[in-house]
Amino acid sequence: MALGQHPDYPLILAANRDEFHARPAKEAHWWPDKPGVFGGRDLEAGGTWLAISRNGRFATVTNYQDIKPPSPDCRSRGLLVTEFLDGDLAPRDYLATIEKNRYAGFNLIVGAPGDVGYLSNRDDGTRALGPGLYGLSNALLDGPWYKVERARERLESLLDAGDVSDAGLMRLMNDRERAPLERIEKGALDIERAHAISAPFIVTPDYGTRCTTLILADRNGSWRFIERRFDASGAAVGDTQATASPE
Repeated sequence: MALGQHPDYPLILAANRDEFHARPAKEAHWWPDKPGVFGGRDLEAGGTWLAISRNGRFATVTNYQDIKPPSPDCRSRGLLVTEFLDGDLAPRDYLATIEKNRYAGFNLIVGAPGDVGYLSNRDDGTRALGPGLYGLSNALLDGPWYKVERARERLESLLDAGDVSDAGLMRLMNDRERAPLERIEKGALDIERAHAISAPFIVTPDYGTRCTTLILADRNGSWRFIERRFDASGAAVGDTQATASPE
């Protein structure tokens, strides 16, 4: 994510959604029950991983990689996104209302034009995000993960080269380069699985990158949302786009 780094787009967000292929989801669309919201929908729990409102409020959530499985009593983390978009609280005011112990590990970024905040229930306090480049996966924001460092560096190169196009950002997020084996941490996953998910774009038979999403918001508050979906082999299977301007 780039904030205040481009003369035309103060917000550039490029994200891959990594999930089990068997988990049902609907492609990005204007939600019938929340007509001002655009994004994909998790059909299992009803929330979403990333969405934006017509007025430019946006939010995205990732899981935090914990060793222990989450309690079945936890609320869906996707509701953190929808509840922000449903309201009108400023980003950090909204983050301050969240009961962090009601959720499994999460990272949450919420924003409105010119105001972006971050919260994790595996860290203390909220954080205002000022101008800069940010990378997020399944550890804390800007955690020292190969895929995060690689994607952030490549985004910086695009910005320096003035090549911030839809095609260039899609190529960036389609990076399937895995981390060197010496950088793979031993943990709950076997080494083959851990190596596979170290790539920015993940391809395995049961789990991987389900879609890439781009959001580019300009200085007038208008935004463009692009989603490209992929099957289990990593092949593109569909695209959806939407635009909106402030009312």
